[in-house]
Amino acid sequence: MSGPVPEKKKGLSTRQIIGRTAAILVAIGATVGVLYFIPDLERFKSYGYPGVFFISLIGNATVVLPVPSLAVTFAMGAVLAWPLVGLVAGIGEALGEITAYLAGMGGRAVIENRDIYDRLHYWMENHGMLTLFVLSMIPNPFFDMAGIAAGILKYEFYKFLIATWLGKTIKTLFFAWAGSHSITWITWVLG
Repeated sequence: MSGPVPEKKKGLSTRQIIGRTAAILVAIGATVGVLYFIPDLERFKSYGYPGVFFISLIGNATVVLPVPSLAVTFAMGAVLAWPLVGLVAGIGEALGEITAYLAGMGGRAVIENRDIYDRLHYWMENHGMLTLFVLSMIPNPFFDMAGIAAGILKYEFYKFLIATWLGKTIKTLFFAWAGSHSITWITWVLG
């Protein structure tokens, strides 16, 4: 007689492995980037706050061609007043996200991952501002789909913009603050 078959321990899925690997690579890349640019950080001052605004605007208006706007926010936080960098970047990022909202309103959006979009659509219908706020506050690739869902649902534009601006500004303030302390941290670590 044989007993019950023991359950197999489930390991990480391929998607989880890729996600975790990507997160580690991003962290390593940010560190290497800071180390690489330390000698040239003073040069970044020449771009100033308008540069932060436009890079943040363009970086969030594009879906196909990612622009590293958070890396710029991080770097500029090291050479300019980090609270202003965070505020300017937050405004630029929020205004850049209008393109996803308009794509949804126009019905021209192409949704690649339908399951995720369906979930976001549900969340937007039931918890619109909270969904927009939380998704805009954390770096993730799904915010564009939430913006598209907001446009498709004809979600009130001012609510879309306020929730997006608040979340993006909290995120960019954090990145600018981290950038302002990065040189100190790296110098301390490297001794």
